Amino acid sequence: MKNGLQWLVGLAIVAMLAGCSFSTRPPAPFPEPAPGVSPPRELGPLTGSLAHPKSRWVPVPWSELPGFNDDALYEGWVAMVANCGRPNAAFAPLCRDVRQLALAGADEQRDWMMQKLQPYRIESLGGQSEGKLTSYYEPLFEASRRQTAKYNVPVYQAPAGLVARRPWYTRQEIDTLPEAQAALRGREIAWLADPIDVLMLHIQGSGRLRITEVDGSQHTVRVAFAATNEQPYRSVQQWLTSQGAGKVSLWPDDTKQWVAQNPQRLSQLLWSNPRYVFFREEALNEVDASSGPVGAQGVPLTPGRSIAVDRDSIPYGTPVWLASPGPAVPLAKLVVAQDTGTAIVGAVRADYFAGTGAEAGRLAARMNQPLRLWALWPK
Repeated sequence: MKNGLQWLVGLAIVAMLAGCSFSTRPPAPFPEPAPGVSPPRELGPLTGSLAHPKSRWVPVPWSELPGFNDDALYEGWVAMVANCGRPNAAFAPLCRDVRQLALAGADEQRDWMMQKLQPYRIESLGGQSEGKLTSYYEPLFEASRRQTAKYNVPVYQAPAGLVARRPWYTRQEIDTLPEAQAALRGREIAWLADPIDVLMLHIQGSGRLRITEVDGSQHTVRVAFAATNEQPYRSVQQWLTSQGAGKVSLWPDDTKQWVAQNPQRLSQLLWSNPRYVFFREEALNEVDASSGPVGAQGVPLTPGRSIAVDRDSIPYGTPVWLASPGPAVPLAKLVVAQDTGTAIVGAVRADYFAGTGAEAGRLAARMNQPLRLWALWPK
C-alpha cells in the first residue's frame, strides 16, 4: 500500500511540474501535422452510443494531429489514469491497459494509442474547426479561522435550506440584507483579508487556504465548490471595461489596482456579479496536495493535462488532442476532458487547468487564444 501511494504521488508530481513548466516562446501559427505518423488503415464512423448535440466528429489520420510525435505522453498519462477512476462507458474497457502503461515510455504509450484509439477532428455543427482556449487555476490564499481586523472577508459554507436551481439572495443582498446575513451566520469556513481574493475564489470555484487556527497553528486545506446562489454569472472584467478601465489582462492584479484608485466603488464592482459561491472544506493528504481539485467528472484534475469542456460537445472522460499556437503559450498535447464551467460553451471551446498558485494564476490570466481539438475515441 505504501509503495502504491508513492507511485501515485510520483505520477502526480510529474503532472504538477508539467503543468507549471510554461513556455514563453513568441506566438506561431498552428503547428504542422506530425511527420512520419502513418494513418490507420480504416477511418470508420464514430462508434459508441454517446450523442454530441453541439459538435460533429470527423475521423482523420493521426498525421493530422500537430506535434503528436513530440509530446511527453507519460506526463499526460497521469490524467489518463485519473480518468479511469470514473471512466465513461466507451473508455472503461481500456482502463486495464491504461494502468499497466502508466510507467511505460512515451513511444510505447503512443503506439498503444494508435492501435486502440481513433482521432476525430471536433467541429461545430456548421463545420467550424477553430475555437477559443482560456485557462483557470486553483488559487492559494492566506486565511484566518477567526475574524480579525485584517482577516474580515468570509468564505462561507452553503446555508441551510438552500435549494438547487432556486435563486437565493444576490451578492449585493448577501452583503446588505440582515436576513441573508442571519442565514449565513456561523457558516464561515475562514476569513480572508481581501474581498477581491474572495471574488477570485468564487470565480475559480475552488482553492487552497493556508489557515491560521485560533491556537496559532497553520495548515493548508482545500475549499471545494459546494453550491451557488443560482444567480446569473456576470464578468467583472467586462464590467470594468464598460466603466472605462481599459482592457483587463492581468486579473486580478489590475483589478486590485483599479480598486486602490477607486476605493469608493469597491462594492459596485463586487455587486456587478450577482453570483455567489459556497464551499466545503477538505483536508489535503500527500496525494491530494500534488493534484488539483476534483472536477465535474468526479476525478482530481491534473495540472496542464485536464480541460473543462461543454458536455454537449465532448463527454467527460474523453482523451483529447489539443493544439493552440499562443500567444500566451504554444500548446500541442494530450489532455483529458474532466471538468466544465459556466462560460465554456460550444463545440471547439476549452478551459485549460493550469495548476495551483501564483504562477498558474498568471498564465490563466493571460490565456485567450485560438484552439483546435481532436477527440481520441476507442475504436
